[in-house]
Amino acid sequence: MRRQRQSVATARDAPSLEVYNIIPIHDFLTEHPSLRYPEVRAAAAALRIVGDLPKPPFADFTPRMDLMDWLGLLFGFQIDNVRNQRENLVLHLANSQMRLQPPPRHPDGLDPTVLRRFRKKLLRNYTNWCSFLGVRCHVTSPTQSRHQTNAVLNLRRELLYVALYLLIWGESANLRFMPECLCYIFHHMAMELNKVLGGEFDDMTGMPYWPSFSGDCAFLKSVVMPIYKTIKTEVESSNNGTKPHSAWRNYDDINEYFWSKRALKSLKWPLDYTSNFFDTTPKSSRVGKTGFVEQRSFWNVYRSFDRLWILLLLYLQAAIIVATSDVQFPWQDRDVEVALLTVFISWAGLRLLQSVLDASTQYSLVSRETYWLFIRLILKFLVAVAWTVLFSVFYARIWSQKNKDGLWSRAANERIVTFLKVVFVYVIPELLALVLFIVPWIRNWVEELNLGVVYFLTWWFYSKTFVGRGMREGLVDNVKYTIFWFIVLATKFIFSYYLQIRPLIAPTRALLNLKNATYNWHEFFGSTHRIAVGMLWLPVILIYLMDLQIWYSIYSSFVGATIGLFSHLGEIRNIDQLRLRFQFFSSAMQFNLKPEEHLLSPKATMLKKARDAIHRLKLRYGIGQPFNKIESSQVEATWFALIWNEIILTFREEDLINDREVELLELPPNCWNIRVIRWPCFLLCNELLLALSQANELCDAPDHWLWSKICSSEYRRCAVMEAFDSIKFVILRIVKNGTEEESILNRLFMEIEENVENEKVTEVYKLTVLLRIHEKLISLLERLMDPEKKVFRIVNILQALYELCAWEFPKTRRSTPQLRQLGLAPISLDADTELLFVNAINLPPLDDVVFYRQIRRVHTILTSRDPMHNVPKNIEARERLAFFSNSLFMTMPQAPSVEKMMAFSVLTPYYDEEVMYRQEMLRAENEDGISTLFYLQRIYEDEWVNFVERMRREGAENENDIWSKKVRDLRLWASYRGQTLSRTVRGMMYYYSALKKLAFLDSASEMDIRMGTQIAPEPRRSYYTNDGGDNTLQPTPSQEISRMASGITHLLKGSEYGSAMMKFTYVVACQVYGQHKARGDHRAEEILFLMKNHEALRIAYVDEVDLGREVEYYSVLVKFDQQLQREVEIYRIRLPGPLKLGEGKPENQNHALIFTRGDAIQTIDMNQDNHFEEALKMRNLLESFKTYYGIRKPTILGVREKVFTGSVSSLAWFMSAQETSFVTLGQRVLANPLKVRMHYGHPDVFDRFWFVPRGGISKASRVINISEDIFAGFNCTLRGGNVTHHEYIQVGKGRDVGLNQISMFEAKVASGNGEQALSRDVYRLGHRLDFFRMLSFFYTTVGYYFNTMLIVFTVYAFLWGRLYLALSGVEKIAKDRSSSNEALGAILNQQFIIQLGLFTALPMILENSLERGFLPAIWDFITMQLQLASFFYTFSLGTRTHYFGRTILHGGAKYRATGRGFVVEHKKFAENYRLYARTHFIKAIELAIILLVYAAYSPLAKSSIVYILMTISSWFLITSWIISPFLFNPSGFDWLKTVNDFDDFIAWLWSRGGLFTKADQSWFTWWNEEQEHLKTTGVWGKLLEIILDLRFFFFQYSIVYHLRIAENRTSIGVYLVSWGCIIGITAIYITTIYAQKRYSVKEHIKYRFIQFLVIVLTVLVVVMMLQFTKLTVVDLLISLLAFVPTGWGLISIAQVLKPFLLSTVVWDTVISVARFYDLFFGLIVMAPVALLSWLPGFQNMQTRILFNEAFSRGLQISIILAGKKST
Repeated sequence: MRRQRQSVATARDAPSLEVYNIIPIHDFLTEHPSLRYPEVRAAAAALRIVGDLPKPPFADFTPRMDLMDWLGLLFGFQIDNVRNQRENLVLHLANSQMRLQPPPRHPDGLDPTVLRRFRKKLLRNYTNWCSFLGVRCHVTSPTQSRHQTNAVLNLRRELLYVALYLLIWGESANLRFMPECLCYIFHHMAMELNKVLGGEFDDMTGMPYWPSFSGDCAFLKSVVMPIYKTIKTEVESSNNGTKPHSAWRNYDDINEYFWSKRALKSLKWPLDYTSNFFDTTPKSSRVGKTGFVEQRSFWNVYRSFDRLWILLLLYLQAAIIVATSDVQFPWQDRDVEVALLTVFISWAGLRLLQSVLDASTQYSLVSRETYWLFIRLILKFLVAVAWTVLFSVFYARIWSQKNKDGLWSRAANERIVTFLKVVFVYVIPELLALVLFIVPWIRNWVEELNLGVVYFLTWWFYSKTFVGRGMREGLVDNVKYTIFWFIVLATKFIFSYYLQIRPLIAPTRALLNLKNATYNWHEFFGSTHRIAVGMLWLPVILIYLMDLQIWYSIYSSFVGATIGLFSHLGEIRNIDQLRLRFQFFSSAMQFNLKPEEHLLSPKATMLKKARDAIHRLKLRYGIGQPFNKIESSQVEATWFALIWNEIILTFREEDLINDREVELLELPPNCWNIRVIRWPCFLLCNELLLALSQANELCDAPDHWLWSKICSSEYRRCAVMEAFDSIKFVILRIVKNGTEEESILNRLFMEIEENVENEKVTEVYKLTVLLRIHEKLISLLERLMDPEKKVFRIVNILQALYELCAWEFPKTRRSTPQLRQLGLAPISLDADTELLFVNAINLPPLDDVVFYRQIRRVHTILTSRDPMHNVPKNIEARERLAFFSNSLFMTMPQAPSVEKMMAFSVLTPYYDEEVMYRQEMLRAENEDGISTLFYLQRIYEDEWVNFVERMRREGAENENDIWSKKVRDLRLWASYRGQTLSRTVRGMMYYYSALKKLAFLDSASEMDIRMGTQIAPEPRRSYYTNDGGDNTLQPTPSQEISRMASGITHLLKGSEYGSAMMKFTYVVACQVYGQHKARGDHRAEEILFLMKNHEALRIAYVDEVDLGREVEYYSVLVKFDQQLQREVEIYRIRLPGPLKLGEGKPENQNHALIFTRGDAIQTIDMNQDNHFEEALKMRNLLESFKTYYGIRKPTILGVREKVFTGSVSSLAWFMSAQETSFVTLGQRVLANPLKVRMHYGHPDVFDRFWFVPRGGISKASRVINISEDIFAGFNCTLRGGNVTHHEYIQVGKGRDVGLNQISMFEAKVASGNGEQALSRDVYRLGHRLDFFRMLSFFYTTVGYYFNTMLIVFTVYAFLWGRLYLALSGVEKIAKDRSSSNEALGAILNQQFIIQLGLFTALPMILENSLERGFLPAIWDFITMQLQLASFFYTFSLGTRTHYFGRTILHGGAKYRATGRGFVVEHKKFAENYRLYARTHFIKAIELAIILLVYAAYSPLAKSSIVYILMTISSWFLITSWIISPFLFNPSGFDWLKTVNDFDDFIAWLWSRGGLFTKADQSWFTWWNEEQEHLKTTGVWGKLLEIILDLRFFFFQYSIVYHLRIAENRTSIGVYLVSWGCIIGITAIYITTIYAQKRYSVKEHIKYRFIQFLVIVLTVLVVVMMLQFTKLTVVDLLISLLAFVPTGWGLISIAQVLKPFLLSTVVWDTVISVARFYDLFFGLIVMAPVALLSWLPGFQNMQTRILFNEAFSRGLQISIILAGKKST
C-alpha cells in the first residue's frame, strides 16, 4: 500500500509517467491520437477553470489541479476515483460535443448545451426524487447570462454538480444498487457544495463553511462504510439467504427507506450513526422491511395478478350459469340474467380475498412511522366485507321479492335496478381507469405531478412509491396490444364455453342424478357424488385457467411471423439468393454503412427520410435498377471491396474458409487496367463459358443482339470484359518491351477493340474460332502457373494463339504482306516458317505473388464449369453471410461517422471459467479414450483442415509440428470452438477492429481509398504445383493469404486507433484475477495473453490486501502497456469491504461498471461470441437511442442472438431451436406490439447514463434476484424506460449441450422465476401496468412457468380423478345406467394434445419458415420428432414444474454452474438418479401406479381402445420422464456400461458416508441434501407439503376394499385392519434391523436365529390366512400397490417432521426404509434401461438419434464413442 501511494505521488510530480486508461488527459504534450480532437482538449480545459474557488484547508492544492481534484480534496474522495471519473467525464463530454448538431462555433471550448443536457440526464432521477419527497433540489439551475464571466461560472457550477455525482457514484461500491440512497447522499453533499461556493460561514465556528468530513478516504469511511456495514449485517442475518425474505432487509428495502421523509429526519447529515436505520441498533429496534414484504406463498401469483384471476373466475362462473340453463342466450330468460348478477358478489369476495392476502403478507411493514398503511389495510378489508355483504343482501332481496310475487313483477324488477345502481357505484373506479386507459397521456401526466392531492386520491389504490408512475404507453401502442388481446381472449372464452364447460354439464347432471348408488368403500360424505363431480371438473378448471397460455403462444407466433415478414427477415436465406442480389447488396452496404453528411434544416431532414425510404424500397425489390453498373475505377466500388474483403479475410482467420475459398470469395482490388468491377469468382463461375456458347449460337447475328444477350447478366458482361482485359495485360506483360512481337500484339488488340467499338465483331470475325482460342488461353495460363516455367511451351502456345487470331479468326483470310502492312506480322521473320516469341518472352519473377494470384483468378474465370453452390463450404460461414446480406436490406438507422457515433462499452463478468483450453486438457482422454481435441477435429472437420493449412503457411510442416511449434495457436483454435473467455474476447474485440477500419474509411480521401487498389508486394509463394498432369492443380504448403492484398489494415494511418479507443472500451470483470495471479493459476497467464493481444481490453478485479488486523479490498483496473510490454495498474479504488453481499454475478458487474465508458453499455456473458460483419452495424444500432419508439426513446436496445451450439448433437439442436424462437420471434412480439419486452439476459445494449443513476444494469439482493438480468428490465419499465428489439444485428450465444447441463440451466431459470413471483417488482408491474400489458407481462414471465406447472397438475388431477371414479364404483354405476357416459374420458382427454408440445413447437416452425423457408421448416420439425424431440420437451416440462413449484413453496433457489463443456462422455446411472429421482422418476412411478390400478379396476379400461385413447398422453409423459435421461446420454443403452452403472449405483446406495462425504459418494449425504429446502421453509410450506403427501394414503384406502379378503364389506374397519398390517410389517422390519445392529457382529448365530424365526412366523401367518380366509395370492400382489405408496407417504411426512423425529429411534427406521425405497425406485427405472440395452441394435439407433445432427456434418460419432482414433 505504501508503495502504491508513493507511485501515485510520483505520478503527480511527473505527469508524463502517470499511467492512463484511454486518453492521457494529464499531459497534453504526449503524442496520442485522441489528443488531436479539439473536443477532448475543450472538455479537459473546462475542468481546469478553478479560478477563485476557496482552497481546501489542510491540503496542498497545486495550480495543476482541476475541479475534480478540488472536489476530491473537499470531500475526501480517493485519488484514483478522481482520476477515473475525470477521464469518464472528459470522454463523455468530448464525444457528446463531437455529435453536436449544428457544430459549436468554438470547437476549442466546451459548449454549455452539451453539459446542460448531460447534467439534466444524469441528475433527472435526483430531481424527480426531490419532487417526490417535496424537498428543495440543491442543484441550482444556471441563469442565462451573456456576460462571459457569469457564463464561465455557470459552466463551472454545472461541471461541479455532474462531477460530484460521478465521484459519489464511483466510490459508492455496493451502494450503487440503491439509487435513491445515492440521491440522499448527493442531496446533502450538493447542499454543502453550495454553501462552500456561496461563501457561507459555519454557524458553530464562524469560520468559512467546510464539509463535515474531509481527508484521506473520508467519504468512504464516513458515508459509504456505515451504510455498507448495515447491508452486510442484514445479509449475514439471512443465513446465506436461507431465512425468509421477511426476516431481513435486502438492497431494495434499504433503498426504499429513502422514499420517505422519515429518512431525512432519522439519518440527518452528517449521518447519525445512532439512528435505528444502522446496524448499531439492535435487530428488534432496527428499521424493518420497507415498501414490500416478500412472503413465500403460491398466493403471490394471485396477489400480483388479481385482475387476471378475477376475469377468469368471473367468466367461469358466468359460463357455468349460462351453460346450466336451458336457454341459448342469457337474455332470453330473466332468471338467468339475475343469476348472472352473482358475479358481482364473487367479485367483491375476490376483493376481500385480496385484502386478506395483503394484510397477512404485509403486516410486518406496519410501524409507528407507517400507521397510515395499517389504517389502509384495515379499511380495505372492512370495505371489501361491506361490499360483499351489500351485494349479497341486495341480491337476496331480488329473489325474495320474486318468490313473494311468484313472477318477475315490477317490484322485483325495481330491485334489480337497485342492485344495478349499487353495481354502478362499485365499478366507478373501474370506469375511471377505463377512461384513463383510453387517454393514457392524462394518466401519465397526473401520476408524475407529485401533488399532495394526487397522493390523497390514489392513496386507497396504491402505496406511495417512487417507481411505477407514468408507465402508460401511447395511444397507438395501446390500440395494437388491446386488439391483440381482444382476439386472444375472445378465442379463449368461446373455446372454453363450447368445448370445455358446456360439454360437462350433461355428465355432471347425470352424476348428480344417480340415486341409490353404492360405493365400493366406506363413504364419509354420503352418496351425493359431489366429490365425483369435483373430480370431474377439477382438470377442466385447471385447463381453463392455463389454456390462455396456449392461445397466447399461437397468436403471438403468427403475429411475430407477420412482423418478421414485414421486417424483411429471411429474404436472403442462402448463398444462392445472395448471388441473385449481390449487385444490390453492394449498394445496400454503402447505403447503410457509409455515413452521409447531416442536413441541418428539419424540412431537409424529412425530405432525406422520404428519399431514403424510397431508395431502400428500390434496393429491396430492384425497382428502377438503383444499382448502377459501377466500374472498378469508381471510389464506391473500392469502398465496398475493402469492406467485403475484410469480412472474407476475417472468415479465413477464423478458419471457416480455406485459402482457395478466399480467392473465390474476395473482391480483388483494381489492377491491370480492367474496366469493370471485378466481382468475386464464385459469382462469375460458368459465365464466360455461357458467353462463348451464346457467341457460337449467334455468330451470324448483329453485334447488338449478341451483346444484349451477354449483358442480360451483369456477371456475364463483367466476366467477358475482365477476361479480355486480363488476357491482354498478361500477354503484353510476358512479352519483352520494345520487341516486334509487342508491337504486333498491341496492333492486334487495338484492331479487336476497334471492331468491338464499331459493332463489327460478328461481321469481321468467325466466332466459332473463339472456342479454340479459349482452349489455348487456358493452356497458356496453366503453363504460367507451372513452377517449372518451361518457356518453349509458352512460346508454342503464343505462336498458336497468334496464328489463330491473325489467320483463322478473321472471316476474310489475309496474306502475309497484308498482315505486315497492317503491322500484324513480323518484318524481320518469315511468318510462315519461323516462330515468333522465341526471344521475346520475359516471365515475371516467382516472388511477384500478385501477378500469379491474378493469373489464378483469370484461369478460374476461363475454366470454371462448377456453379459453386457450395462456396463457402462451411455451414456457419454460409449462414453468417446470408444473415449479414439480408440485414442490410432491413430497415435500420443511418450510420454516422465514427467520430460522431455514440461511444459504448462492453462489460463481461467472469469468475473462474476456462479462459483457454490447456494443452493437457486437449490431450486428456475420457473413459472412452476420446480427447477433447479429437472430438473437436471430428465435429469441426473442415475448420481443422483449414487451420492446418494456415499453420503450414506459418511454418508448420505437419500436424506434429503444430504441437511443438504452434501450441498457442492450437489452444486458441480449440478455445474458439468452446464456450471460453478467449472466444468472447475475440468476438467483442471485433468492435474495435471494425471501428478502426470504419474510421479510416470515414476520413479517407479519394486518393487514400484508391490506394486500396494498389497491391503491395507479398512474400514469395507458389500457389499451384503440377501433380503429374496439365490440369491437376493442388495447393502447396507455402501458400499464404495476406491482408496486404485486399484488406484495410495496411492502409491505416494511426489516427484511427484514437477514434476507436474513444468510442469503444471492453472491460472484463475478472473478479478473482488477483487471486489467480497470487497462486500462479494458469488463467492469470492466459488473461494476460489476451490483454497483450487486444489493446482495448481492460481487466477489472477485486484485490485483497491483508494488513494483519484487517483486510482491505480494492477495485482494480489493469491493462497491458504495449510500450513497457507488461501489465500496468491504472486505477485502484478502495471498497468498504468484501465485494459479494448479494448474488455474485451482479456484484461483479457492479464493481467493474465504474470503469466503463461511453453513452451505452452492452452486457455480454462469457459464453457469447461476435462477428466482424455484425460489429460493422453497431453504429447503426446505437443511433436507435435517438429515435422515439412509441412515446419514449429506448433505454435498452434488445439484440438478436444466434445460438452457435446447435450442431453438436440433436439435444443441442433442440435447445438451440427452442432458444432461437424465444430470442427472435418471442422477443419481437414482446417489443412490438405488446410493449413488455424486458431484459432477458445478454446481449442487450443499455443507455449507460440512464441506468447509472437508477441502480445499474442488474439487481443483486440475495436469492430473490437469482435471475439478476431480468430485474434490470423490471426496473427499467417501472422507472419509465422503454425496451426495444432489433433484428438487423446479432450476437453469438452458446447454450448447454448435455441433458444434465440443460436440466441444471432449466432448474436455475425456473427457480429464478419462482423467486420473481415473490418479488416487489413483479407485484408492482402486475398492478401498475394497464390490464392488457399486464396480461402480456404475466404470460411471458412468471405465468409461463405457472401454467407449465398447471399442465402437470392437470395430468395429476385427471389421473387421480379417474382413479377415484373407478375405485369408488361411480364410473361403473354411471356406465351401467347411461351409455353416453363412456364419453367422460374423451371429454377430458381432448385437452391433452398439449402433451405433444405443439404449442411449444409452433413458434419454432413459424420462425424457421420465415428465415429458412416453409418446406425446410417442416422437414426440420419432422426430423426433430423422429429424433424424439417431444421426449426432451416433455422432460423439460417436469424440470420447470418441479423447481418453480418448490421454489415458491419452500425456497432453495441457487446458482447452478452448468460447466458449458463438451458432452460426449457417458453419465453414470447413479448420477442421473441423483439428479432426476425427485424431479421426474418418482413422479413418473406414481403416475404409472395410478394407470396400472386404473387399468385393473376401471370398467372403461376393459376396452383397450378407450383405455389407450384416455391414457396415451399420460403414458407418453411417464415414458419420457423415465427414459429421457438415458435416451439422451451417450452410450446410454450400452450393455456393459449398464452393468457397470448398476454396480456403481449399488455401491453408492450402500456407502456409509461421513462428515465430509459428498453427495456423489454416499446416498445418505445426497438424501440429506434433498431435504435442505424443508429446513428453511415456513409453517405453511410444511403444512402444504404434508397435505400433498396425504394423497399416497388413498391407494391403500381404495384398494383394500377391492381385495377378496374384504368380502365386499365397506366398513371403516377394513381400512383400519389394513393399517394393522402396516404396523405388523413395520414391526417385523424394526425387529430385523434391531437384531442386525445388536447381534450381527458379535453374536451372529443369534442374529440368524432371529431372522429365521421372523421369516417362519411371517410365512406361517400368510399360509394360515391363505388357508382359512379368502386371502389370495393376487391379493398379496395387489397389496403391494396399496402399501408401497403408503410407506412412501409416511417417509415424505417424516422428512417434513424431521426436527421432531431426529432424536428418536423412529428416524433411524425412516432412513433405513428410505434407502430401500430408493433401491426399489432405482430398480424400476433401471429395468427398461437394461431391457433396451440388451436388445441388439438399439444402442446404434440411440447413437444415431442423439448425434444425428453431427452425422449430417460428416461426423464419425461411432468412431468417437468407440475410441477408435485413426492414425
